[in-house]
Amino acid sequence: MSLIPWNPFSELDDFLDRYNRNVGRPADPDRKGLADWSPRVDISETDAAFVVKADLPGLEHKDVIVEVSNGLLTIKGERVVEKKEENETYHRVERSHGAFSRSFSLPETVATDDIEATFKDGKLILELPKTEPKGPEIKQIAVK
Repeated sequence: MSLIPWNPFSELDDFLDRYNRNVGRPADPDRKGLADWSPRVDISETDAAFVVKADLPGLEHKDVIVEVSNGLLTIKGERVVEKKEENETYHRVERSHGAFSRSFSLPETVATDDIEATFKDGKLILELPKTEPKGPEIKQIAVK
């Protein structure tokens, strides 16, 4: 039998993690009214593409918007609160609801016109194919 040492600061660590997630968000007037939750994502890379997997339980594909603009990939949507029955008494409510938004800077090697998105069983999978890096654009100016 092994003993697990008690960490009296574990709840404080959890609190600080939640606090830091919210403080790190940029001050953005469009974030007004956004929920206290944001989907968890995994970002991986293969030789051919970057892959973003986002957990969005309780949502359907029509509830999710994926946009690319100026080198920024944005995933946003809204989880609607379930209708509460009058004769139900809730003892604990932990599931978050409301609008969310996550944004990620894209490397220049992503072919933004060829990004593919699939949604199944509450999981969004984005495949961002790679392209050859563009060299610096050199424009020669005529001297008069």
